[in-house]
Amino acid sequence: MLVRIKEHDPLYGYGVLTAGVILTFMDLLFLYMTSVRDPGIIQRNYNQVCDDVSEASSRELVAGKSDSLKIPRTKDVTINGYTIKVKFCDTCKLYRPPRASHCSICNNCVQRFDHHCPWVGQCIGLRNYRFFIFFISSSTFLCIYVFTFSLINLLRRKRSLVHSMSRDIVSVILVIYCFIAVWFVGGLTLFHFYLMSTNQTTYENFRYRYDKGKNPHNFGVFYNVKQILFTKTPPSAINFREMVLVEDVIIPTTPSENESFSGFRKDSDVEMTQRLTRSGRWVVPSNLQNLDYADIDDKLKKVDNQLEASNDQFLMAPQGQAPAQQRYQVTSRDAAVVTINNRER
Repeated sequence: MLVRIKEHDPLYGYGVLTAGVILTFMDLLFLYMTSVRDPGIIQRNYNQVCDDVSEASSRELVAGKSDSLKIPRTKDVTINGYTIKVKFCDTCKLYRPPRASHCSICNNCVQRFDHHCPWVGQCIGLRNYRFFIFFISSSTFLCIYVFTFSLINLLRRKRSLVHSMSRDIVSVILVIYCFIAVWFVGGLTLFHFYLMSTNQTTYENFRYRYDKGKNPHNFGVFYNVKQILFTKTPPSAINFREMVLVEDVIIPTTPSENESFSGFRKDSDVEMTQRLTRSGRWVVPSNLQNLDYADIDDKLKKVDNQLEASNDQFLMAPQGQAPAQQRYQVTSRDAAVVTINNRER
């Protein structure tokens, strides 16, 4: 329209151009809000699961037939007079709420899980389904809008249609492109309008195939549409800026074949002290945090004196044989050196 605006009525040209820019901006805005918003991720359970253990599993544990407690795989929940089974998620360590499912791509349980959209790059769930509806609806309307006014540009010319098409290649490309695209986004929009009016999700529609009158979440078209489009979005269950506990990461090191025993001892010392957190800070291993370092210097002096005495015994011993005391004292000194290095680092 910007190229052909001088050939048409300025009011018509600028009006069509402005409406097209607004539709494009809204379409990209809804795409952004769908993609970056938390879809309704359920916070994982990091505590040990001890409740809801079946009696049979307890008896097996007492009898020694089971190594760990077995959590029941399902629980029965009643919704509007219908009994629904909720499953236990082994990854998130919790019972999924009704209509929730675990996304294998995002690796999270999502409330009111609809599907994982590869075009958006995000799960579609409870907190962003409304914006997903707006996104595909605005995309469909934008395709129809561009198709209509591109075709009008061709028909407004006074010459034949073939001549107009040869002079306005851009309009021809837009007409063909939008005609093909509208069947995909338009069909998707109509399908989700049907799901919204019956209060279903894509996952439920393909998985459960609710028969007529057996959908426990269906309260009528008016209430279903109101629940999705005109209700307040629930707050996110995840605080993405919250400080979290960080597990230690151990970086193992192995000596090469050409290294001597001293090099191996040095690398073993580094391996014991190279415990890094994800923040990159050095931490002392847990088994050395409670040691008493107050009299370490005195103990080290005693070790040195004992080592000198063992060296004298070594000189007096037959060739090729070392006393057992010397072997024990060397091992003790190695342990003391490792302990001091851990303290200093």
